[in-house]
Amino acid sequence: MLEVLRQQYDWIRLARQNMFAFMEELPPRLLHQTVPGFGRGTIMRTQCHVVDSYRFWLESYAFKRINEHWDISVHEIERADVKYARARFAEADELVQRFLNEYRDRWSEPIEQDESWQGYPKSPTPLLLFTHVATHEFHHKGQIVSMARHLGCPPPADDRLGGLFT
Repeated sequence: MLEVLRQQYDWIRLARQNMFAFMEELPPRLLHQTVPGFGRGTIMRTQCHVVDSYRFWLESYAFKRINEHWDISVHEIERADVKYARARFAEADELVQRFLNEYRDRWSEPIEQDESWQGYPKSPTPLLLFTHVATHEFHHKGQIVSMARHLGCPPPADDRLGGLFT
């Protein structure tokens, strides 16, 4: 199972690298231009939200470090470019590898939380958390592509951004 999840995450990273390449083709001002009704309102805020979600669910939640969690600040997001997003996702990649190694033989074993996590799932499995962050990233990837299209920069017509068939 571990090797399957590693391969799956490699494909996720490949799709993300293709997304970053597309984002690098966009005029930098468009990364921060508001598009109401999509993602977190801008392409860069949406990308930062995705990386924050990896950190929240796989580090703070799975490793029970809620007191150490912090989201990327608004000030950092406003100054962020694609290079910044790549660096934050490189950190998330390391986190995913730690997570996969930690739970390598316990994919169906619930991660029990105490009452301080009120409002969050009480005992999700590692496989559920991994599935959540991966599908969450692709949900927002679709929003980013739609935002770019609304900003007059349509993505390639092929599946290059998917990254799996190139």
